[in-house]
Amino acid sequence: MRILITNDDGIYSPGIASLAKIASRFGEVRVVAPDVEQSSMGHAITASRPLFYRKSPISFGDLEAYRVNGTPADCVALGSHLGQTDVVLSGINMGLNLGNSMWHSGTLAGAKQAVLLGMKGIALSAPVGKTEPDFSKLEPFVEKALALLLENPNLSLVNVNFPNDPVGVKWTRQSVRQYDGKIVPGTDPSGRKHYWFTVIPLEPADEGTDRWAVENNFVSITPLRLDLTNETELMTVLQKTPAENVSA
Repeated sequence: MRILITNDDGIYSPGIASLAKIASRFGEVRVVAPDVEQSSMGHAITASRPLFYRKSPISFGDLEAYRVNGTPADCVALGSHLGQTDVVLSGINMGLNLGNSMWHSGTLAGAKQAVLLGMKGIALSAPVGKTEPDFSKLEPFVEKALALLLENPNLSLVNVNFPNDPVGVKWTRQSVRQYDGKIVPGTDPSGRKHYWFTVIPLEPADEGTDRWAVENNFVSITPLRLDLTNETELMTVLQKTPAENVSA
């Protein structure tokens, strides 16, 4: 199995080093990651300037590793150009990607780009606070998740999130909750005003969702798809407004 690994935290992240080590047990690994942090970049691609890749400034042992002056999606596109790829692993992200955060996640974008290019894509994320995640503690659960997902032909796009102290694994759905957007003002050392954007969940997580699982110390595995069509609403509209009555 030919595995391409990327992330949105950048080539220097300890999360990508941990994932590369574990993934090498499952196949041939190549690392292609951004040269600087690209967190919350979403599925941005670079179309206004050329992309370059260089050998990684840090060692990944015997693994082939490169840094790219682009986004996670760029890295997957360029990485698959550098050699044939069967699956893309994106992570392990320094911070969870649960619920609505999937919309702006650069980590998940790496996995989505893989699917757009005809490959399997798996995003992996872990919580971060005042200290980095304990990747050695998470390692057995990362390996278990990869063993579960890599050989399953029915799963093309998957989002995986690890709690700090996993006790098991749960198959989940995405938690979709309302959030209160909040702007936090501040002042930099030069006296200039700046602002941080943050959100506060307004509703508790429903049981069976990704957020609920992680809050209860389970590894959350959520199968996703790229088709965003709301089929229920589409069917309702078509029943009320037959296609022949809709003008172009």
